Amino acid sequence: MAYESRFQREDIDELFDGILTLKDREDCYRFFEDICTVNEIHAIAQRLQVAKLLSQKKTYSVIEEATKASTATISRINKCLVYGADGYRRVLERLEKNEK
Repeated sequence: MAYESRFQREDIDELFDGILTLKDREDCYRFFEDICTVNEIHAIAQRLQVAKLLSQKKTYSVIEEATKASTATISRINKCLVYGADGYRRVLERLEKNEK
């Protein structure tokens, strides 16, 4: 792995290896319903939507209205998009590519 995460540990590696075994959306629903609370799943989904809207250059007020995310959450995600590990960007680019 070329990227060196500051969070990298053996147990996290195993978690991600497990996620990489998921084959379809049903597998994802089953796994994430077991491993996360409903609120955690909603929060993760909300963050991805915020990142998507930020990447589309939407304003904080539009994003806040559309996602119900706080301005603090929007700001934190914006910092990830600008200074982060490019995780959001990589996923958003792949999702966009898959839509075409």
